[in-house]
Amino acid sequence: MEGSMKTGIMGGTFNPIHNGHLILANTAYETLGLDKVLFLPSGTSYMKKHVLATQKRVAMVRLAIARYPQFELSLVEAFRQGNSYTSDTLSYLTKKNPDTCYFFIMGADALFQIEKWKNPKQIFSLAKIVCAVRDDYNLAELKKKGQQLQGLGANIIYLDMPKIKISSTDIRTKVNERRSIADDVPVEVADYIQRERLYYEKD
Repeated sequence: MEGSMKTGIMGGTFNPIHNGHLILANTAYETLGLDKVLFLPSGTSYMKKHVLATQKRVAMVRLAIARYPQFELSLVEAFRQGNSYTSDTLSYLTKKNPDTCYFFIMGADALFQIEKWKNPKQIFSLAKIVCAVRDDYNLAELKKKGQQLQGLGANIIYLDMPKIKISSTDIRTKVNERRSIADDVPVEVADYIQRERLYYEKD
């Protein structure tokens, strides 16, 4: 798995993508000396319902990362038929780029969920796990979970992160309530949401 190219992976529904995603990706990029970070918007999510159309989420990711040369959009999951599974995605990417070492970037919450994902052992065999540690999280609890996962073959890197109080759920609520999201998302994404009238439940 030790390849000459070090590539980060930021997966998710990105419903919508926000500044927290960009800060996390950039922190991983700088701290771990990555060559680039791939943003992989999911297609059909088997874990989340009522997700915005893939095409619109992809458009927002493209707008959000356009100014960052170290970030790249990947459509590996976006238009795949059926459910998107991280294990399948990593398997595909590893076969396509055997000389690349992948770093799968996630929030602390996801570390407690990953055993419920499809083929967690395969995920651990194909990528290093980069876990964002925020100051509101119990680090001892997190590392205890990490040790359990290491027993399944996980190689976990803990990434110190500033506390970012931004979530896609809050952004959708703000938009629906006609509140500003200027501090939460890049201006291009805010403009797109307004132009396409996304997340408005009542017009």
